[in-house]
Amino acid sequence: MSEIRRDRFYNRYVLIAPERLHRPDLHVNSNTHKIPKSRCPFCEGNESLTPKEIFALRDNSADFVGWKTRVIPNFYKAVQIELEDISQRDGMFEHIPGVGAHEILIDSVCHECTMQKLEVASIENWLRTIIIRIEDLKKDKRLIYLSIFKNHGSSAGATQEHPHTQILALPITPQNEQSFLKHNMRYYRRHGRGKIEDMLYNELLAQERVLYDKGSFGAFCPYASAYPFEVIIAPKKNIASLEYCSRDDLSSLADCIKVVFSKLHTQLGDFDYNLYFNIPPINPNFENESYMSCLNKNYRFSIRITPRIYSLGGFEISTNMAINPVSPEECAALLNSKDAK
Repeated sequence: MSEIRRDRFYNRYVLIAPERLHRPDLHVNSNTHKIPKSRCPFCEGNESLTPKEIFALRDNSADFVGWKTRVIPNFYKAVQIELEDISQRDGMFEHIPGVGAHEILIDSVCHECTMQKLEVASIENWLRTIIIRIEDLKKDKRLIYLSIFKNHGSSAGATQEHPHTQILALPITPQNEQSFLKHNMRYYRRHGRGKIEDMLYNELLAQERVLYDKGSFGAFCPYASAYPFEVIIAPKKNIASLEYCSRDDLSSLADCIKVVFSKLHTQLGDFDYNLYFNIPPINPNFENESYMSCLNKNYRFSIRITPRIYSLGGFEISTNMAINPVSPEECAALLNSKDAK
């Protein structure tokens, strides 16, 4: 039987409809373009095929072999750091120059190593590199919000096979983040807690959809999952953003990510997915300044993994309301089964 569930994170509805699972041609096809390692610009030894690196975890000179993670400018950047942040108006039409930063973080030297294949220490290196980039980018006060995400597989938007992460810094706060800040503040004023805090607490209490409950982090299939096998990872204590994690917190988070991806891979194989971080704005502006003083009290960062194993249709696009053919309870049961451990 289908159910319409309320997603309290994004303040929207999701339709859980198991009957839709049996539609023909429901599955998407992954056709990520494969290139030999000798021509992969992200592989170690091919540093000359990329722009000059911005940062790397290494003990030697830039743009040579010997790195663990490497950050470079995006070949096809959506925004440019050189532009001026000046709003332009033409009657009711307004635009801002596309000022910002668009970077590629090469997750590791390994061409085939998706998250479940990486050692926990390598996942920690990936997280440390993201933190270093957050701390550096926030020094530019024109930059307000960071979108940090991974596309894996063609169905998730990936064009390069070598695992990598994108960091896109914007001079605005996206509408969905503004909406979350607003509703999270309203929730905090009513309950004295943030939404993610209560969401994780209740999931850990129920244990029905929990995948990981150890150390500083928990992972679960959210009650109103928009995608089959969707997973949220969140801290058990108030950590507003990734850069405020201690060394022990990072170790716990890396282990959690490893376990979750291992479970997903056991059930889904080499699946296409998007992964993204929900973090608060990195600098204040007129859109978010009323929320910034309370972030350490009511905001917890989170990581969301959305497998792209089924195709979307006109209903989802026209209503901004997802149809999920597999309930999160069933997904959690499958991921926690003996075969997935």
